[in-house]
Amino acid sequence: MKAMKWISAAALLAATAAAPALAADVKSMTIRAATSSPTGGVHTFAIDRFKDIVEKESGGKIKVQTFYGGAMGDEQANVRQLRSQEIQLAVLAVGNLTPFAPQANIFYLPYMFPTVEASHKLLGNEAFTDKIGDTIAKQSGTRPLSWLAGGYRHITNSKRPITKLADLQGLKIRVPPVEVQLAAFRSWGVEPHPLAWSETFNAMQQGVVDGQENPYTVNRDNKFWEVQKYVTELPYMLWVGPMLFSEAWYKGLDAPTQALVQKAARGAAVAAWKYSVEQEELAKKQCVDHGMVVNTLTDAAVWQEKARSVWPKFYDKVGGKPVLDEALAIMESSK
Repeated sequence: MKAMKWISAAALLAATAAAPALAADVKSMTIRAATSSPTGGVHTFAIDRFKDIVEKESGGKIKVQTFYGGAMGDEQANVRQLRSQEIQLAVLAVGNLTPFAPQANIFYLPYMFPTVEASHKLLGNEAFTDKIGDTIAKQSGTRPLSWLAGGYRHITNSKRPITKLADLQGLKIRVPPVEVQLAAFRSWGVEPHPLAWSETFNAMQQGVVDGQENPYTVNRDNKFWEVQKYVTELPYMLWVGPMLFSEAWYKGLDAPTQALVQKAARGAAVAAWKYSVEQEELAKKQCVDHGMVVNTLTDAAVWQEKARSVWPKFYDKVGGKPVLDEALAIMESSK
């Protein structure tokens, strides 16, 4: 594999380092951080890195208490807990933020990200992400201070290889109950099966659904090879997720603590980008080693054309087509 270039990551780290918070100016507190994902994935890696940074640079005045593996409920429950300040930080898939903040759909349109490297360019553009974050904060009462990028969400199933669109027909594929993903699958001529994440493994095990779509790391961390045989590499949607904070809590912080929290969130995201790329490669090998069979599409252009046809339905949600055009231009400049 070609060596990854972390130019945008280095630039982001330099920017966040420019505004350090002095430990002497930071007040003592405990930050409660939650994710529904188990230890080992990008969710928990990012929170752990945030914890390392904020505890070290506060001189131990700030402690981060973590709740992993759904200890505080599912991802949408975590968003509601941020709004009520029951927790202060959550990491989740952006799709589970969209019901509370339609603006977040900007990072969730099918075939939005041509490459993982392009996503780093966009997600590391502070002028753009701060503008998007301000709108999300107004809509949801939660504020993304940084954005994580994982792997592409590939389709798995237990029935047959999928190498062309016709092979998808008749399969029952679980997707999150998120409007844009439902629209993408319907554009391919199938009716998706929205299910809560907590129900997915059992549904596949019992044959209620035939498959699902997620990055290799998620397939590995949940041992989906126990109930799934085939993987179709489908770069239709990159896993993107915010490091999401309670807006009321964040706004109530003094300036030095705000600066430290922001610095820690952005530093954690940059580290997680690199970790995610490495883990996706490793997870793919582990899935194959456990018997999963990887397939590629022979008609990939057809899938992309159909899925992108749903974009106009979401222009209003993302703040208008000019906002989408701006995002695409930022990624185009990374070539």
